Amino acid sequence: MTSVVSDTAEAVELCPEYNLYLKPIAKMTLSVALPHLKMPGKSISNWEVMERLKSMVQPDQFSSLRISKSTMDFIRFEGEVENRSVAKRILARLEGKSIKLSGFTDVLKVRAAENKVDFPTRHDWDSFFRDAKDMNETVPGERPDTVHLEGLPCKWFAQKDASPDRPSEAVLKGVFERFGKIRNADIPMLDLYREEMMGKNFNTFSFGGHLNFEGYVQYQDHTGFVKAMDSLRGMKLMFKGEDGKAVACNIKVTFDTSKHLSEASLKRRQQEREKLQELERQREEHKRKEKEEEEKRKEEEKKQREREEEEKERRREEKLRKREQKLKEREEKKSQKKMKKQQEEEQKKLHLKIATEERKLLLAQRNLESIRLVAELLSRAKTFRQQQMEQKRAEVMRLQQLEERRRLQEEELRRVESEKARALDMQRKERELRDRLLENLLKKSTNTQNHDSDLVLANLHACDTPVNGEIKPASPIKTENQDSKPKIQEKKMTSAERDRPQREKRSKEVEGDRRSRRSGGGQSRDGHARRRSRSRSARRRSRRSGSRTRRDRGRRERASPDRCRKYSHGQSSSKSRSSSRSSSRSSSRGPRRHAESRSRR
Repeated sequence: MTSVVSDTAEAVELCPEYNLYLKPIAKMTLSVALPHLKMPGKSISNWEVMERLKSMVQPDQFSSLRISKSTMDFIRFEGEVENRSVAKRILARLEGKSIKLSGFTDVLKVRAAENKVDFPTRHDWDSFFRDAKDMNETVPGERPDTVHLEGLPCKWFAQKDASPDRPSEAVLKGVFERFGKIRNADIPMLDLYREEMMGKNFNTFSFGGHLNFEGYVQYQDHTGFVKAMDSLRGMKLMFKGEDGKAVACNIKVTFDTSKHLSEASLKRRQQEREKLQELERQREEHKRKEKEEEEKRKEEEKKQREREEEEKERRREEKLRKREQKLKEREEKKSQKKMKKQQEEEQKKLHLKIATEERKLLLAQRNLESIRLVAELLSRAKTFRQQQMEQKRAEVMRLQQLEERRRLQEEELRRVESEKARALDMQRKERELRDRLLENLLKKSTNTQNHDSDLVLANLHACDTPVNGEIKPASPIKTENQDSKPKIQEKKMTSAERDRPQREKRSKEVEGDRRSRRSGGGQSRDGHARRRSRSRSARRRSRRSGSRTRRDRGRRERASPDRCRKYSHGQSSSKSRSSSRSSSRSSSRGPRRHAESRSRR
């Protein structure tokens, strides 16, 4: 893992040609003792403790601070700084100090110590090679002379004109020749057959994004190995760019325990490499033969197609069918397994697609149904609103028609009342005229009575003539007729006088109707109905009175002693009187009936 270095004062040159340096590792271990938590549910924040530690070392800063272990009793941190001098100052500031956290009465004790570097010592490799039974200290590679390096960035050990992802063994030798002469160097990732031989992947990436590799460096003598191990102890590799910025990364350095660069290992790898090369040649030869066979097969197929083309006219359909069958069989044999996998994948994709399409279709159908439902509701609301508007318009038209009908009825009522008034006026005039005519007739009747009496006397003398030889005396008809004339006149006068109060009452009713029409022209229908009923009752009473007078007159005529005389001598006078009465009655009835018909309308 690479990190940016801001202070390069303690850096040691490793290979200035490739801008590589060694920088001391300044790490420390911080341990914070936690108090016993008495209240349940209460906890201590590791982040808060870390922030307190960072604030306690101010103005110095940690380049990295992480939690290595956390328990109920303590929290252990691993911190790293730029230089060892800064590490000493931070250790002095934190050793034996205490931290007071908010919400806790107890203080937290801090213990600080320098971190020990995990690096092999001389005793480690001496004891290993001494105790190992399959090692020979006289043979190179089986003694402590090979350094195993891991975590080296490829970009830092690559040639300038080559790819930055491929390190170079020459660069590796040039960098580590500073400690002594190098017998051999090996980078496993550069060997194409190494992965197949060892079954190991050498392309590993670090968290910084750079490609790292591992390498083996074998020195000729033991002193170079010891010098390299002593120089690399507690150090990390630093690269200083042309712009002056420095980047460092931790590398793992150990001594080789697998006899990687021994003669036997080299020969074994060489033999395996040759075997792999031979296998590769065989594979290439096999591929070449397959290619030649494929070409031959293609030539044969071509010839066969040519022959088939020659026989095309004769057996065209059959040859085509056979060729298709052969091609299908060959393709099926080659791609049977492949097709199975593809079909399974396609089937899965198809099922997934069908499921998604069904889901989309279901959602679309629901959306369409909701849209249709909303549209139907809106259309129903619109039709309901239109129906309401039409009902309102129809109600307005009905009210207008009723108002127009009422106005027409009022106009018709006014017209009928005016006609009724005119008819009543005509009736009044007719009654007056009839009264005058009756008076004139009465005057004329008195004059004609004298003439009738003379005629009666003449008839009586004619009746005194002998019948069958006997002479009958004349009856005293003259005196009775003379006595009956004033009685008839008195009876006629009494009937006129009897009709006078009715006429006065009728005239008063007509006057009352006129005054009511003048005072209230817009009376209700009930008032008009009452007036019509009054006029009808008045007409009935007048008819009854007229019928009574006629009955009285008939009784008086029947009560006369000499009927023959009446019919013979008084025929002319009765005819004149009946004609005058019928004329007056018809003249009086015509306007009356006309007024009644108008009032009924």
